[in-house]
Amino acid sequence: MTVPDRAESALTLTSAVAEGVPVVRVGGILDATTRQQFTDRLAEIADEHGPDLVLDLAGVTFMDSRALGLIVHHWQRTMAAQGHFALVGVQYSNSKVMWVTGLAQRLPLYDTLEEALTAFQS
Repeated sequence: MTVPDRAESALTLTSAVAEGVPVVRVGGILDATTRQQFTDRLAEIADEHGPDLVLDLAGVTFMDSRALGLIVHHWQRTMAAQGHFALVGVQYSNSKVMWVTGLAQRLPLYDTLEEALTAFQS
């Protein structure tokens, strides 16, 4: 019997482009065990498409402070490059660390991808 690597099975990342903006859909656990996979994929997206980024976190089942730190890093990087950044589908129950740290009031959170893309055009 083969047991899948926990880090690989704990996180799914899919990407697409919507209205010229890369959208990364995140599913599963964002923590120390999946951080490198998440980091590598976001770096690939930035290299391919530039600084604009939407992270769809609706499928996240748990997020720790390290993952939040990585998200903040990409938000700051995007802002420094005059790009657009948004988080969509964030659920309090799975991402409490955003509220505990106060970042939920600072990060650009939207309920839907459509709302985020509309905000980018403003």
